[in-house]
Amino acid sequence: MKFDFDIDIKALVFGAAIAAAFIIFGYLYWEWFYPLSAIGLLYVGYAQNTIKKGTILGAIASIPIVILTLYGYMGTFKEGFFTTPAGVVAVAVLILLLGAFIGLVGSWTKKNRLKAIEEYEQKQKIGKNKKKNKKKNKK
Repeated sequence: MKFDFDIDIKALVFGAAIAAAFIIFGYLYWEWFYPLSAIGLLYVGYAQNTIKKGTILGAIASIPIVILTLYGYMGTFKEGFFTTPAGVVAVAVLILLLGAFIGLVGSWTKKNRLKAIEEYEQKQKIGKNKKKNKKKNKK
């Protein structure tokens, strides 16, 4: 078995820090900062080489969001299912799954962007050859 741990640690750390910072800013200043924490998770997924790594590291980068949620930075749960131990675990799992999905979207975006760049370069090469052939034929 070959283990390939070629992950971008810098992107993982910065992405998790960006996600946590937007949660804290949302708690302290404006609530509309909460959704912007997805920017950090997208960055984590985008920086990885494969979709699988982007998904896994997106979930790992969402751990600070889980911790901040449990400390009450996303609001408090006063009563109901989410105050029980099973509810707390459900919230944690839900946030981790959402982080994994956002990481998947980031890595999928990178894959499609690289594919589009490659197709564009191929079209540019075809266009250049046609122009050269036309110039040779006119002479």
